[in-house]
Parts: sequence; structure tokens; C-alpha cells
Amino acid sequence: MIDLSHISRFFQVGGETVHALDDVSIRIGAGEYSAVMGPSGSGKSTLLNILGLLDRPTSGTYLLDGTDTTSLDANALARVRGERVGFIFQTFHLVSRLTALENVELPMVLASRAPAERRARAKELLQRVGLADRVQHRPDQLSGGQRQRVAIARAMIMRPAVLLADEPTGNLDSASGKDVLDALERLNTEGLTLIVVTHDQLVGDRAPRRIRMLDGKVLDDVRR
Repeated sequence: MIDLSHISRFFQVGGETVHALDDVSIRIGAGEYSAVMGPSGSGKSTLLNILGLLDRPTSGTYLLDGTDTTSLDANALARVRGERVGFIFQTFHLVSRLTALENVELPMVLASRAPAERRARAKELLQRVGLADRVQHRPDQLSGGQRQRVAIARAMIMRPAVLLADEPTGNLDSASGKDVLDALERLNTEGLTLIVVTHDQLVGDRAPRRIRMLDGKVLDDVRR
């Protein structure tokens, strides 16, 4: 499903070249659950941005479901990203004036889907993440863990094949973090490909596969 071959990403900072990713090759099959781990500056966030089609590599190829994404123009990349990839961030990125239901619906609103279709899908997803009784609550009326579960529902509404979670428990207490990881792992058992980027060893240890990065390279890649 995901095939990164000799991916490098270089940045120019002043007169210096920073090797954010250096000759990274990774294959991730459909339905896998992987954790990408490493300290700050290891390259894991750059890798996430490339996997999510938010950034382009300097060199190498990235095949997503057999499509060479490195050859796509900006419009094609945006279309593939919107249809195939879901994102969850540490800081939730919910719209404060919208209800939980409206936040979850938002990607389908932007995709011009019919109101009845998007409302039904959003309600279904909020129920699946345990928030059926919170659909009319705004973000400021929800706990941190509940807000992150709204974000999970929103990420799933377009039925992506891959879900990328960037430090999804970073702003949560341990109990709320467990609830969020449980929700993500339930989606993975249903066939979703799940990639969690984290510096937290306890979070990473839950994944059957752990990809550890250092200085822009894959240090080790271990499957349980």
C-alpha cells in the first residue's frame, strides 16, 4: 500500500544543507499498525508530512496504492490526500464555534456532499468513538480526550485508507490518552492502516510495528 523508496528531504538553512530525511525506504502494507518513533529532529515529522502528501521529497519515490505520488501535480496531490489520507494532530484543530457534529461534517461540506449524507455519516462516526451523547456540544464543552475523539471522527469521515496520527495523546492525561488509542486501534482492527508518530515509548510499544528514526535515517524497524 505504502512504498517509500530511497526518500530524501533536504532543506537549505542559511548556507547549510539540513538532511531531514536521508535515503529512507519503508514498505507498509494495508491494514498495518505502525509507530514512528524518535527524538525531536530525528525526521519523523518530515516523514509524516511526506506520507500525508503535505510535502514532496527532494529525491526518491513514494507509491500509494501503486500510484507514484511524486509525479502528481498540486491538484492531483490534493485530491489523493483528501480521498485517501486522514490526519489527527496533537492540538485537535477543531473549529470552536461549531458543534462536534458540525466539526465532523466539515470535510464533507468542503467536498459538497449532500447534507443528509454527511449528517448521517458524522452521527455514525461520533457513535463509534463513544460520543453519541455529545453531538451538539462545542469544543469548549468537551474534555481533551473527547475533543481528540471528535478529531478522529472527522479524520474518518471521507473513508480514508490511511490514518496518520501526530502525537495524538501529547496533550492528554493518561486515562484520556488510553481512550484515544483504544479508539484508533479499533479502527485499525476494521482494516484501516494506522501510522502513529510519537516520542512516547508507552504509546509506541502498543503498535505491532515500531520504526525508530535518528538523524533522518531509519535506525531500526521491528515487528512484534
